[in-house]
Amino acid sequence: MVSRARLKSFLTGVALYAMAAAIVGYFGVNAYTGKYGLNARLELDQEIVALTGELAQLKRERARSEQRVSLLRSEKIDPDMLDERARFQLDYANPHDLVRMIPPN
Repeated sequence: MVSRARLKSFLTGVALYAMAAAIVGYFGVNAYTGKYGLNARLELDQEIVALTGELAQLKRERARSEQRVSLLRSEKIDPDMLDERARFQLDYANPHDLVRMIPPN
């Protein structure tokens, strides 16, 4: 009888320590690999760098587009820009222009 009580108390203690170790291990693994863990932080930092570069490129592209649009505004229209856009949209070429035909790929 005495040995069964000791065995039961020993197994209860071992089970509690095993459960505590499993819980700590679970949270430890999630702290490293989880959605908000250490690895995720590194991946987010890399994504931030990539998206920052893309944002800078898009800002430059937008500035170029805004500059081109500003040339076409009625208060300060650039004749060369107007001529270029009109020829492009109408597929028109002046008889004195040199035209080079590029074959499609």
